Amino acid sequence: MINIHSKTLADLEFTGVLEQLQEHCVTELGKDAALLIQPFSSYNKVLQELTYVNEYFSSFQNDNTFPNHGFDPISDELKLLGIENTYLEVSGLQRISRISLTVNSQLKFLEKFKEYYAELFSLSQSIEYTTIIVEEIDAIIDRFGEIKNNASSLLAELRRSISKVKAKINSSFNAALNTYNNQDYLDDIRESIVDNRRVLAVKAMYRRKVKGAIMGGSKTGSIVYIEPEATLLFSRELNNLEYEEKEEVIRILKDITNFLRLHLPLLHDYQDYLIKMDVIYAKAKYAQSLKAVLPSINKNSEIYLKDAYHPLLYQANSEKGEVTYPQSISLNKDSRIIVISGPNAGGKSITLKTIGLLQLMLQSGMLVPVHERSSMCLFDRILSDIGDNQSIENHLSTYSYRLKQMNYFLKKCNDKTLFLIDEFGTGSDPELGGALAESFLEVFYERGAYGIITTHYSNLKLLANELPHMTNGNMLFNEKTLEPMFKLVVGQAGSSFTFEVAQKNGIPYSLINKAKKKIERSKVRLDATIAKLQKERSKLERTERSLKANELKKLTEAERLEEVNKKVQTKLERFQELYDSNQRLIYLGQKVNDLAERYFNNKKKRELMNELFRLVQIENSKRKKTTVKQQQKEKQEQLRIKKEAEKKIAVIRNKKKKAKKIEKPIPPKPVLKLGDRVRMFDGKAVGTIDLIEKNKAVVNYGVFTTNVSVDQLELVESAKKV
Repeated sequence: MINIHSKTLADLEFTGVLEQLQEHCVTELGKDAALLIQPFSSYNKVLQELTYVNEYFSSFQNDNTFPNHGFDPISDELKLLGIENTYLEVSGLQRISRISLTVNSQLKFLEKFKEYYAELFSLSQSIEYTTIIVEEIDAIIDRFGEIKNNASSLLAELRRSISKVKAKINSSFNAALNTYNNQDYLDDIRESIVDNRRVLAVKAMYRRKVKGAIMGGSKTGSIVYIEPEATLLFSRELNNLEYEEKEEVIRILKDITNFLRLHLPLLHDYQDYLIKMDVIYAKAKYAQSLKAVLPSINKNSEIYLKDAYHPLLYQANSEKGEVTYPQSISLNKDSRIIVISGPNAGGKSITLKTIGLLQLMLQSGMLVPVHERSSMCLFDRILSDIGDNQSIENHLSTYSYRLKQMNYFLKKCNDKTLFLIDEFGTGSDPELGGALAESFLEVFYERGAYGIITTHYSNLKLLANELPHMTNGNMLFNEKTLEPMFKLVVGQAGSSFTFEVAQKNGIPYSLINKAKKKIERSKVRLDATIAKLQKERSKLERTERSLKANELKKLTEAERLEEVNKKVQTKLERFQELYDSNQRLIYLGQKVNDLAERYFNNKKKRELMNELFRLVQIENSKRKKTTVKQQQKEKQEQLRIKKEAEKKIAVIRNKKKKAKKIEKPIPPKPVLKLGDRVRMFDGKAVGTIDLIEKNKAVVNYGVFTTNVSVDQLELVESAKKV
């Protein structure tokens, strides 16, 4: 059973991920559901949810796009359906019809592509496919949102009667209008509308001469609005008919509402299903924005994250156009706990949070921004203690609060637990707090728990070095600029670079030296040794990257040369064929020339013809039988090879001519002197000349010195004049 404490969700800023996730939802209910996401309580549920999201994510990369799943909420309608003797308005019925159509389109789509989206198809199988709801609603409501005339026979009859009465009202009103207008009783506007009825605009002085009901007057009192007596009777009849129409409409709405009450559970399922699909869609879209993938899930309690990004940091940096540095980290049975050390602002905490947050996302059914070859497992518990946890409400100091947390860890920690602790052991006396932290860490280790901690305490670094299934890690720093490189290296503890950072920030060297004398000499030596090892590791990594780049360049060059060699070999074979063909033609020409000379001398025509015929027969016996098209093709190929060769030769000749014309002046060789910064012609390292003697120079590279011939050095920067 998976159990993730709410404090862990807060420590790792899981709510921030949910807020980004809900922006991808297309419905309000989907957004509300996204903000309530929690890690799932069972392994099977986690794996199932991850499969849902991964299948939907795959639809973005093929032509089988899911139909729209957006809908208007029907929560109010569902509440009314649960109350007897209530009825739904037309707008509510339309929302129910639309949500039914939307669900049906989803079900039909998944039925069609169930081989591609097998798990999502299984999810849809719990929802009943039916068209009866849409059909019943469409039978009484038209596309304009009005109750249809044929919704019932009584309604049709009432509306026909209403139309007839309205026609009589108009007819009688028009007659009264013409009569009183001819008698000049009406104002210039003649008529108006009051309470949705046509009335005559009678001049006030003639109001007693016009028979009818007074409906009002103008603000100035000059006009009185009167409904003619002739239309009053028809108006009363119209009111009665409209009242009956309204009653019939309500009866129809009650009937359809009672019908829908029978399908209330199905309508609940419809809305819940579309909310679920909206959340799955949002997870897939969020994964697309993070370039996230589904890593392989193992049951061997192993985590291997390659190129893992912190999702919140990745999104924030993407908006600013800044670079986010990925991390690679591994936890397994042989290396269960990593102790990350190094100076502040180097990325220790963000690395720890990245691992924890990605684990939470995975166990909440979300894809994670890692390399596709990454592998993750599932933990029963994830425990965290991150940040300044001073509790003002409970009057607890930071250290007291952290002790309460460690006590909670001791109760819950086992081999199915991942614990994440930032700045482990801080908040008390360094020696005493460090000793207690070491004891806690030993207990976590003995229980087989997995974890990552960050610390500055040397005793924890030494413990990680001594225990077989625990290892040190550090965040790389540039040894020259002391700027963080935001890269985790496992296998070696990190130096805090305390004195180096202080010196870089302008603290006087005398003060730093005084501080060094106040602490144990062995501590300084240890920290200095660690710092030196980190610098050497950085150099080795740069060298390794350089060697890999050179190796790749050589492989590329070798492939290119192999391709060139093949082309040259092919051309040589073609030239050989052309040469053999020309030699044969020369031989034939020589033979024909000999025969011509012999005929010139003896004038024997028969002998000449016999010799020519014999020569042709000999040549034909050597030939392969070829078609006319093949012969033409061979001639074209020969011409092409000849032209290509002539072009190549012309280019080479032009280059040789230009090379003869342009003679580059040889730059004068600089005279090297003491203090100059130089490097070897075939090297990259830059050093300073400490001594020049007999055409030999002693070059200081900082870490070591070497004797080099002056002829092998090139000037990088001249020594500054004092």
